[in-house]
Amino acid sequence: MRSFLPMTALLLAATPALAQEPPQQQTQQQQPAPAQQQRVLTLAEALRTAQERQPQLRQAQASTTAANARVDQNFSSLLPQVSANASYQRSFSSNTNFGTADPTSGIIRREGFNVGASVNQLVWDFGRTTGRWRAAQESAAAQKSSEQQTQSDVLANVQTVYFNALAQQVLVQVAEETLQNQQAHLDQVQAQVQVGTRPEIDLVQQRTLVANARLQLIQARNNSATLKAQLNQAMGVEGPTDYAVREEVIGLVRGEDEPTGALVDLAFQNRADLAATDHQLLAQEQQLSATRGNFFPSISVSVSANESGPTPAELQWGVTGQVGLSWPLFQGGLTLAQMREQRANISGVQAQRDALRQQVRLEVERAQLAVHAARESVTAADEALLNARERLRLAEGRYRAGVGNIIELSDAQLSATNAAVQRVQASYDLATARTELARSLGQQTGPQT
Repeated sequence: MRSFLPMTALLLAATPALAQEPPQQQTQQQQPAPAQQQRVLTLAEALRTAQERQPQLRQAQASTTAANARVDQNFSSLLPQVSANASYQRSFSSNTNFGTADPTSGIIRREGFNVGASVNQLVWDFGRTTGRWRAAQESAAAQKSSEQQTQSDVLANVQTVYFNALAQQVLVQVAEETLQNQQAHLDQVQAQVQVGTRPEIDLVQQRTLVANARLQLIQARNNSATLKAQLNQAMGVEGPTDYAVREEVIGLVRGEDEPTGALVDLAFQNRADLAATDHQLLAQEQQLSATRGNFFPSISVSVSANESGPTPAELQWGVTGQVGLSWPLFQGGLTLAQMREQRANISGVQAQRDALRQQVRLEVERAQLAVHAARESVTAADEALLNARERLRLAEGRYRAGVGNIIELSDAQLSATNAAVQRVQASYDLATARTELARSLGQQTGPQT
C-alpha cells in the first residue's frame, strides 16, 4: 500500500530556499517562540469517545434493551400465573332472617376472613402466544442489527469528519507557509525597489499577494475551527475545539481491489441493516402465524385454594381445580382483516429489503470507484507538486537574477500553493474513500498500526 507522506515534511519541502537574509535576521527567525502545549486528539481516541458518548448510539442501545424487555413480556404468558389474595369482610344488616341480631340495637352483624391463592397455566392456544413470543425475538434481533448498523454509521462519520479536520489543519499549515513565503518575497522585492533594480509596481503587486495570503490563512483557520466543532458533534462531545488532530493513515480495505461482484456479495453477508430486514421479515411471518391461531380455541387449567371463616382461628380450607376452553367463534371478520394487514406488512418488508440491497450495491460500487480515483489522484498530485516546487525555485532564481518579473514569481507561488493543497486533499480523500468503502462492506476501519 502507498503510505501518505508526512504533511509537515511535505510542506517544508514545498518551500524552496529564498534569497539569503542578513545573519541577524536569520538568527531572530531561528529562535522559536514559546508555544503553548496543545492537546492532540488521535483517531482511536475519537472513535472511543463516540462509542461512549454519542447520543445516537445511546438511543440505539436503549431501543435494543426495550426490545429485549418485550421478548420477556411475551414469554411471561407461557409461564404459570400465580396470585394470592386475602380479605376481611364485615357487614351490618337489619334483615333478621340471617345471623343473630344484637339484643340492644336489633342490627345483624356479620364478619369473616378469607385467604387464598391460585395458579393459572395456559396449556395450548394453537401458537398464538408462542408466535407472539417468537415475533418479539425476531424484532429484538432486528433492533440489535440496527444498533450495529448505527454504530458503523456513527464511527464512519467520525472518521470522515476527523480526516476532513485533519486535512484542513494541514491546509492551515500550507497557508502559513505560503504567507511566510510571500512575506519573504515582499522583503526581497522591497530591497530591490529601494536600490532601483525593480519598478515600484512590483512592490504594490507583492503587497497585494501578501494580503491575499493573510486572508487565505484567516479563512483556513476559521474552516479548521468549524470542522473541529463538527468533529465534537460527531463524537457526541460538548467542549472546546482547542486541540490538534494527529496525522493518521488508513490501511487497505480488505478486498478493495477485488471484482465489484465479489465485494457486493461480501456486503450482503456483512451489512447489519440487511440482517435487520431479514429479522423484520421473520417477525412479520411469526406474527401472521400467531394471528392465524385466533381461529382455534385455547385451553388452560387453574387451581385455587382458600381458607375462610368468621375468625382467623376458625378458618375452613377448600381447593378448586378447573380446566377451561375458550373459542372465539365469530369476531366480525377481525382475524381475517388482521391477517390481510400482516400479509401486506410482509410484502412491504420484502420490498424494503430489495430496495436496500440495490442501495448497498450502489454504495459499494461508488465507494470502490472513489478509492481507485483517490489513489490515482494522489499519484498525480505528487507529480504536480514536484513540478510546482521546481517551477517556484526557477522563478525565484530568475527574479533574483533580474531576468524574471513579479507576475512570473507570483504565478509560480500560486501554482505551488495550489499543488500543495491538492496533494493534501488527495491524501485525505483517499482516507475518506476507504472509510466509506469499509462502511458499505460492513467492515470496521481504524488507524493503521
